[in-house]
Amino acid sequence: MKIRILGNSLRLRLSQSEVANLAEDMHVSDSINFGGRKLIYALQGADVESISAEYNGDIITVNVPESQIREWTASEQVGFDHRQKLTDNSYLNILVEKDFACLVPRKGEEDLFPNPQEGKHK
Repeated sequence: MKIRILGNSLRLRLSQSEVANLAEDMHVSDSINFGGRKLIYALQGADVESISAEYNGDIITVNVPESQIREWTASEQVGFDHRQKLTDNSYLNILVEKDFACLVPRKGEEDLFPNPQEGKHK
């Protein structure tokens, strides 16, 4: 799972196996090791009414209604997003997507979804 943070936006991109694991376990996570401390980021199905993200300690968790996880993982839908209102009246934009392979293959990215643009001529 890839994480991208830009300003007040959080984007998670999942490989094919991660989407399959999410469908089965309702949870997928990854981490980055800083030598002594890790930042863990997770996506999980939860008993919630809408998508929300939280940051506790060294863990970023995005909670998504379980029904939405089941629907998304079983479909061709690329992703979903949500705008979470924060206590200071600002917003956190949350985007979750299936990760597509680059048109120019990269080492270590073999488990990605086929790029819909592959084979198309400009």
